[in-house]
Amino acid sequence: MTSDNLLVGSETNDDALVYRLTADLAIVQTIDFFPPMVDDPYLFGQIAAANALSDIYAMGAKPAVAMNMLCFPSCLDVSVAREILRGGAEKAGEADCVIAGGHSITDEEPKYGLCVTGLVHPSRILRNRGAEPGDLLILTKKVGTGAVLTGCKNALLSEEDAAETIRSMRMLNRRAAEIAADFKVHACTDVTGFGVAGHCCEMAEASAVTAVLTASALPLLAHAQELAREGMLPGGMDRNREYFIKQIAINSQVPEALADLFFDPQTSGGLLFAIPASESSIFLEALRKEIPAASVIGEIKEKSDLLLHIL
Repeated sequence: MTSDNLLVGSETNDDALVYRLTADLAIVQTIDFFPPMVDDPYLFGQIAAANALSDIYAMGAKPAVAMNMLCFPSCLDVSVAREILRGGAEKAGEADCVIAGGHSITDEEPKYGLCVTGLVHPSRILRNRGAEPGDLLILTKKVGTGAVLTGCKNALLSEEDAAETIRSMRMLNRRAAEIAADFKVHACTDVTGFGVAGHCCEMAEASAVTAVLTASALPLLAHAQELAREGMLPGGMDRNREYFIKQIAINSQVPEALADLFFDPQTSGGLLFAIPASESSIFLEALRKEIPAASVIGEIKEKSDLLLHIL
């Protein structure tokens, strides 16, 4: 084995590394963990696991084995840790992924996630580069988890109000990836911490193209836009905007709250596909049979002086 076997590294900010083992088999590896975004430890475990597994699906691979990563305060009862791990294990089981141990440390704040290894044929790898002019951009989950979770933290929403958001975060991207395997997808990434705008910029830069998004087409979680209007946005939104805004043009007619949601950091967000327009209708129809939130949010154009336009 040599460095030539490293098929995907960090050069284009892909979602995971890919290392070729044989002519017909490569491993895909990722790691992701974070502090709780919900109070229920079982739900937290499920969401964190779904979020980590998403990187594997974004690369066109199937999760195979994972290891737990747990930071846990000594002041909390061990039953809390047990529920976090139970949630993660059940979500991994739903993905047909085996959790084989892991590592834990004492920390002041709980944190949980997975180190996941997936399997893929080297010719079936999906990357965040490869988008071509004329492709349509299809997103599989609604946006606004950061706004909704911030609203919950500030007691503006109840758990019932946030039910759609929690369901979305718990949902694996497995079926979206499986459906995509039957189509000619040019590029793919999952929408997480950098928000829709940030991940579109990464895809556009890696593909040497420009993305154009339609603001009114962005699928939004319940309460997300009204919370954004009230300023209920996480600090990550400001950081995303500051980092990417020089490469983005936003039409002045786009409402400020809606524009903010393009930078809203997503927890366990959907997959973003760049697919030829000729296949997009059939692909979208297939997705919506199981994933009603799937939506066309924009298209790929020839490269211009900016990476992204939001109209």
